[in-house]
Amino acid sequence: MNTVPDARLMPPPPRLEIRNMVRHFDGRAVVDDVSLSIQAGQVTCLLGPSGCGKSTTLRMIAGVEMQDSGEIYVDGKLICDTIFRVPPERREIGLMFQDFALFPHLSVADNVGFGLKGSKDEKRQRVEELLARVDLLRFIDGFPHQLSGGEQQRVALARALAPRPRIMLMDEPFSGLDNRLRDGIRDETLSLLKEEDTAVLLVTHEPEEAMRMADEIALMRGGKIVQQGAPYNVYNRPVDHAAVAFFSDTNVLQARVQGALADTVFGEFLAPGQPDGTDVDIVFRPQHLKIDFDRAGSGPLPTPSDGVAARGTVLRARFLGHESLIEFKMDHDGSVLRATVPNVFLPEAGRVMWLTVKRNRCFVFAR
Repeated sequence: MNTVPDARLMPPPPRLEIRNMVRHFDGRAVVDDVSLSIQAGQVTCLLGPSGCGKSTTLRMIAGVEMQDSGEIYVDGKLICDTIFRVPPERREIGLMFQDFALFPHLSVADNVGFGLKGSKDEKRQRVEELLARVDLLRFIDGFPHQLSGGEQQRVALARALAPRPRIMLMDEPFSGLDNRLRDGIRDETLSLLKEEDTAVLLVTHEPEEAMRMADEIALMRGGKIVQQGAPYNVYNRPVDHAAVAFFSDTNVLQARVQGALADTVFGEFLAPGQPDGTDVDIVFRPQHLKIDFDRAGSGPLPTPSDGVAARGTVLRARFLGHESLIEFKMDHDGSVLRATVPNVFLPEAGRVMWLTVKRNRCFVFAR
């Protein structure tokens, strides 16, 4: 007996979905087969270095630039491919940029209400509602030049949300703000976007911003999405060495695989799936390099969790405010490894110490 699926039990389509997007400039693919989907109320961060294709992807979704191939869907309905195209102003997509783009000759109220439809009273009510939510109602009759950078950013957010867009595209919106203000503005923005149940695509080159704001990160490099997932997974299960290095400094050991093991001065590391004879990089972050004191020429005994200790000499140590960074010159090959430890720890240059690597915090990649 054939049964028809109950539409009420089927998951809703993504609020925004792009499929196989491609864009070329001067014969080079700056966006190369990019696909992603975002649900209502979800924040996805398109993270990557400058020039990787993030902003071009955003502009194609907004409709200000055309893709060479690929499709864009909103709530399961096609809004753009290479033949059919809904104009930008009818896509119900909000935009926020780094420069805020406020009209200097318009009041705060008129900036927020710009483009709103409805009666004068309806527009005023929506403007007042949003300015109250960003705690700027007292500036409703003021002008942008009378506001701080953080206040202008909140006006830009209110304006972008005023027409109740189903999707918000944000291109480096916080990069122009003072560091002291940035975290607070980010948190306020995130809270307001969640309340509106808006699907958000945030473009940034700052890993900290992506980790702080995103439900999902799409890591982009050379026009492609190389890894996508929850921030925890992208950070702790990187796809390659470059993915590790994008989020933090790294240390690297080089080795050759034999019997699924890579042998180093720090002992053996598991290298599952790597054929014998494969040259590999063993990559780990500075906070996962453990430091121990020299005991009459000896270091700590080997353990399964930390392996074998290797000896190094302190080159320099610096206090960074919430942690200390220590650089070591290793005895076995003269290479430099970096360790970070919480709080203040500043051993003098020339001091001999012993280092171990946390086995559950390192990554092995074929070179």
